[in-house]
Amino acid sequence: MMIEVLKSKLHCVQVTEANLNYMGSVTIDEDLMDAVGIIAGERVYIVNNNNGERFDTYVIKGQRGSGCVCLNGAAARKVQVGDTVIIMSYAMMDFEEAKTFKPRVVFPQNNRVV
Repeated sequence: MMIEVLKSKLHCVQVTEANLNYMGSVTIDEDLMDAVGIIAGERVYIVNNNNGERFDTYVIKGQRGSGCVCLNGAAARKVQVGDTVIIMSYAMMDFEEAKTFKPRVVFPQNNRVV
């Protein structure tokens, strides 16, 4: 049996930009992506701690070291600059493997890996 489990989590990053006129996605600082093992094009789930919105989109690589977390397109309507969000990705894995799997979780400070 395969189950879906948490793979990666950026806990409490701040939205730095919301760009309604972009085609869609979330742009994330490449340092943040590397820290939790998220890649460009990967599906992520986003929870907005400020307003309770929950949505999913895909990742675009942002400038390394910029601290960028930019919601693009329709997702820009779900946030405001300065909102605190949690960004998560999940993976399908065998039930037995999932029992011992440890997700990569990072608690950035000022959108930087510490």
